[in-house]
Amino acid sequence: MSELRPLDQLPSLLQPVVEKSWQSLQPACAQVRPLYAALETELCQVLAISDFVADQLTRRPEWLVQLLERGDLLQSYTLTTYADRLTALLANIDDELQMQQQLRRFRQYEMVRLIWRDLMRHADMRETTRDLSRLADACIDRALDWLYQRACKRWGVPMSPEDAQGQRHPVHLVVLGMGKLGADELNLSSDIDLMFCFSAKGETDHPNNPLENQDFFIRLGQKLIQALDNQTVEGFVFRVDMRLRPFGSAGPLAISFSAMEHYYQEQGRDWERYAMIKARPVAGDLQAGEQLLQQLRPFVYRKYIDFSAFESLREMKRMINHEVRRKGLEQNVKLGSGGIREVEFIAQAFQLIRGGRDRVLQQRELLNILPLLPEHVGMPDTAVAELTDAYVFLRNTEHAIQAIADEQTQELPSDPVGQARIALAMGYADWSTFQQQLTEHRQAVSRHFADVIAPADADADTVEVTDEAEWHSLLTQELDDDQALTLLRRKGFSQAEYALKLLQDLQQSRAMQMLQQVAKTRLLQVLPALLETVAGCDNPEVTLERVLQLIQAVLRRSAYLVLLAENPAALRQLVQLCSASAWFATLLAKQPVLLDELIDPRTLFTPPDKSRLQAELQQQLLRVPEEDVEQLMETLRYFRHAHVLRVAASDITGALPLMKVSDYLTWLAETLLEAVLQSAWKTLTARHGVPMRAPGEPCDPDFIVVGYGKLGGIELSYGSDLDLVFIHDADPDLNTDGEKSVPNPVFFNRLGQKMIHLLNTFTPSGQLYEIDMRLRPSGNSGLLVSSLSAFEKYQQQEAWTWEHQALVRARVVAGSPALTRRFEEARAKVLMRQRDSTALLEEVRSMREKMRTHLASPASAEDQFDLKQDRGGIVDIEFMVQYWVLNHAWEYPDLVTYTDNIRILDVIEARQLLSAEDAETLREAYRVLRSVGHRQALQEQSNSVVADAQLNAYRQRVMAIWQQVME
Repeated sequence: MSELRPLDQLPSLLQPVVEKSWQSLQPACAQVRPLYAALETELCQVLAISDFVADQLTRRPEWLVQLLERGDLLQSYTLTTYADRLTALLANIDDELQMQQQLRRFRQYEMVRLIWRDLMRHADMRETTRDLSRLADACIDRALDWLYQRACKRWGVPMSPEDAQGQRHPVHLVVLGMGKLGADELNLSSDIDLMFCFSAKGETDHPNNPLENQDFFIRLGQKLIQALDNQTVEGFVFRVDMRLRPFGSAGPLAISFSAMEHYYQEQGRDWERYAMIKARPVAGDLQAGEQLLQQLRPFVYRKYIDFSAFESLREMKRMINHEVRRKGLEQNVKLGSGGIREVEFIAQAFQLIRGGRDRVLQQRELLNILPLLPEHVGMPDTAVAELTDAYVFLRNTEHAIQAIADEQTQELPSDPVGQARIALAMGYADWSTFQQQLTEHRQAVSRHFADVIAPADADADTVEVTDEAEWHSLLTQELDDDQALTLLRRKGFSQAEYALKLLQDLQQSRAMQMLQQVAKTRLLQVLPALLETVAGCDNPEVTLERVLQLIQAVLRRSAYLVLLAENPAALRQLVQLCSASAWFATLLAKQPVLLDELIDPRTLFTPPDKSRLQAELQQQLLRVPEEDVEQLMETLRYFRHAHVLRVAASDITGALPLMKVSDYLTWLAETLLEAVLQSAWKTLTARHGVPMRAPGEPCDPDFIVVGYGKLGGIELSYGSDLDLVFIHDADPDLNTDGEKSVPNPVFFNRLGQKMIHLLNTFTPSGQLYEIDMRLRPSGNSGLLVSSLSAFEKYQQQEAWTWEHQALVRARVVAGSPALTRRFEEARAKVLMRQRDSTALLEEVRSMREKMRTHLASPASAEDQFDLKQDRGGIVDIEFMVQYWVLNHAWEYPDLVTYTDNIRILDVIEARQLLSAEDAETLREAYRVLRSVGHRQALQEQSNSVVADAQLNAYRQRVMAIWQQVME
């Protein structure tokens, strides 16, 4: 039985397609028989699928020999292969027509290779698109360089205006690749979207007839387009599309950087933001091109969370859908439902919305963006996996379609031969099997596209149409006051007059009068749902006042209104939390960027532990340039605000008990302090070198931050400042080891100052923390940073008893683990010193009386109780705990193990210094008093005074124990 030819193994429909070209190539195959034998079946399949390859190889069979002898079909190219080969081809050519001919032949040869490798899966989809983009880059750049040199000989070299030194410099064209070229995602028959621009106006240095730089670059650009786009007997290189430039086809072909910046600042439209995501310098002055894109970045990526991108993308999708229906493009794998464009819209929606704040999303290639979505926007991993698989499948299908005839189409074939070709290219036995898989992928894309881009009113939980119409009539002043009041009362506002006044004040405010129409429209989109939700609260008037405070704050940044309109669940969370907490409402009004945190309940109500906090902050700081101190401070402040908001949400809704809230807020402070220390250390060691612990022994870093008070006691609340002490352990007589060396004490003092600057400085987002350094040795008159030995000496010989009381709650919150251990030993030694009990009792009691005199409620306020300072309050409990530690730690060392009052009380009870009943009384009272104070903070009641009757029972029990222990 004779052996089957490769042709006989093809589907019967495709065998006649191949026969002619197969026979014509046999002489060439014979020249390279050993190399060809392994690829004979592949050649047969490629010829069956691609008329373009068949035509090119039939016309130039020597190319098949060359492809095989070079090994080009089986190896990947390097980054510079295309540019190197094209440079060599053009090196000795001085005729423009010959240059264009060489470009076209080079392109056709490389396209044969690319199609072969793609169809036979020697290259995956990403390699194919990247190679196509590099091929385009090389053709554009080498052609531009060839044309620029000859243009300069003819018209002179474009020059910049004179600089401060009277010098002029050559100016080069910058070619920006847009769309798929910019993203390194070209398909097999893409056109290329380009922009031409240049860095400086001026004129050429031609001695007789100088040209304006713009005229020069327009002429050069026209030449470049002809070199690439003109159809000749050799074909074309790339179809060039220049319509994305400023003002489109009506605009100049080449434009200066300053004109581009002005255009995008004043007239840039939403679809142009979408286009600029993928912009990349591909030829000419690449460095200047990157500088331009940095200057344009604020236009593309807004600093705030920009949910207006959804509506822009919806509008673009509506226009595309209209074209699909009008032109009958349902079988188009790019534009049809569930096609490539929908996957791109999903990724780019999140880039536009969040990219300004989350720089990792500022990337061009779609397959780099999709894997980031679970972590950065909360998209499920399964959804991203389905989108990725679908995108790769659709792009491979697109390539198979275009490989047939090198035509710019994404339309699935309707003829049996074309369908057989696509099935073969995609590795399926027949068309129906392929189509089934294609349908599944497109349905998955459509489903996820609807989830992300679907109109917000598709949410089943949004306001009913009738409710929305009623609120709309109120807001547009179609109702008179009586009708408005009737509506408000019916909706649940018992103080309808006050609620109406709040709404009228908003409408009559200067901010509303100055508002642009687009912002007014957005406000009317969100207010009906907002009012309906507010009306359902237990305190609707109070909630309305708080929510409108936020609305006032964001009127001129109406993208935040879109965020709420797009996320009904976030709107409900906002209303619920503002209803429960005035503090929460104020925080959001001051920092509306935090509204984004309301979107995902998985993160809103599940605060991470300390290790996850550290990992999350580290990831965010990796995106901040080391030299950008302003961005560092803003990143740290946003991180703090976002996590404080999360813990407050959990606190308000009861998801976290008080002790856990304080734990979390303390972990947050520790995480931020560690980051601030690392940043300050890195900055100063880069400038001065590392301080020396001993000769030849550098510090690493031998510096600690000690937290006192609420931070030390793991009892932070929302508005707590941080009581800090800085300690180092380097030799004060040595210097740092850098070129700009300074004495160790100077270095550490600057380190402390740098940390305070990063923590204390007011930025647009406020302070990170308010810092109090008065507990350091000798208070405000002492050194900002002490050595450990000086700190220990001060505590042993000079410190007052109240300073030892403070030391009870002191612990290291950031810095060197080794120095932390030495500090803990020094602290224990001070606290465990045996003291005169009588003298100690008198000193503690005396200090407490002084505090009461200055800080407690006045005698006239008999029905008032200051949670902290009045008798039976928080400070009484703290002073008793500190007294027990100072009086008994010498015999019970475990009293100095902990710094928080609850666990110290556990030890006091265990050591029988206090009865179990009394210990539990103090623990319970301490928790209750702190909890009440905590609630006051959430309601923005800054003082700690409450009605005496509210907590009188606890107060009396604490006072009784004080009397028993301290009197």
